[in-house]
Amino acid sequence: MLLQGYRKEIFRPECNPSFESLHCFAHLDQDVGGALPYLNASLGGFEYSTDPPSVTFRVHGKIITVHPRLIAVNALKDEDEADKILEWLKREINQAWENRAGIEPCYTGLPRPQLLEILKLLPKTNCKKCGQPTCMVFASQVMEGGRGPADCPELAPAKAEALGAYLSRFFRD
Repeated sequence: MLLQGYRKEIFRPECNPSFESLHCFAHLDQDVGGALPYLNASLGGFEYSTDPPSVTFRVHGKIITVHPRLIAVNALKDEDEADKILEWLKREINQAWENRAGIEPCYTGLPRPQLLEILKLLPKTNCKKCGQPTCMVFASQVMEGGRGPADCPELAPAKAEALGAYLSRFFRD
């Protein structure tokens, strides 16, 4: 077993303390850097970086980044959800490491959605109903995996379906 334990830190984002969601850091007791390319291969990382080493996933409706000694998870409902995701990820890290002989390591991320392709599907009214000042800001959050079609109240059903289909080429949930 590579990863045996971690210390969890739950907090609200400093940029907007009024956010209802929580963020979590898990400070790892062991260095999991060697497992990152195997984890990336087995889970299909959204983004992979070699310097500094990290892999980012969009799973369970969250953006999760794994560094050699740290895991970061965004937009959590509560501490119980953080515990479930961290335990799932701990199992995934250990499983990828234990099965590494049979896994082709992957040092690249998935292709990224294009900002303008997302923006073309949005209403472009800058209504602010999503909580963002412009549709462009909202589109950039969608591009990064932090938002989706359901987060735009003004998005017509056909456009929401088209956006969902476009994003499904890039993100796994």
